[in-house]
Amino acid sequence: MEDITEAADVGKGTFFNYFPSKDHILLAFGEMQLAKLQSAVEEARRSGEPMPQFLRSLGVRMTQEPIRNPGVVRTLLQAYLSSTPVREAMLDLQKRVHALHTEIVQLGQDRGEIRKDLPATEIAHVFRQTIFGTLLFWSLYGDATLHPRMESAFNVLWSGLSPRDAGAASTEAPQSEAMAASVPLFTCGD
Repeated sequence: MEDITEAADVGKGTFFNYFPSKDHILLAFGEMQLAKLQSAVEEARRSGEPMPQFLRSLGVRMTQEPIRNPGVVRTLLQAYLSSTPVREAMLDLQKRVHALHTEIVQLGQDRGEIRKDLPATEIAHVFRQTIFGTLLFWSLYGDATLHPRMESAFNVLWSGLSPRDAGAASTEAPQSEAMAASVPLFTCGD
């Protein structure tokens, strides 16, 4: 609590006026991230941006806040395992996140940019697991490698998501300069 109130430059009393516990601030952070994801889904529907670029940029957008403080990611992940009420609230939040990821995948499938032989909900689940797993391992280090790790994870994931038929969109994920210097998805210490 001291770290949170000190970083926010507010007293503990003021903090508790807004949040009944520190776990509730994590739920508020989750809701903030959910709102960013909802906005991204709306943007994907409007823009027509190719799905590989959209998904790659989504990973970067969704990790802008966590990259500032790896401790927040560790605390958020721990909150999933804390008290039953917090765990239930986090599970509800994750159901809504999963629904939005499923919408994104379905949009990519409808456009012919994501393989159609697997259910959108299953692909969305693997996408979320990839993001959370990458965040988890990165949070152990807390260094500047989050975006290269996300890039590496995305490229491995995209090789399995791209369409399977020859007439569909390109099966190659766009390469970036970050790939040349990217951190492997898993290192010996992971």
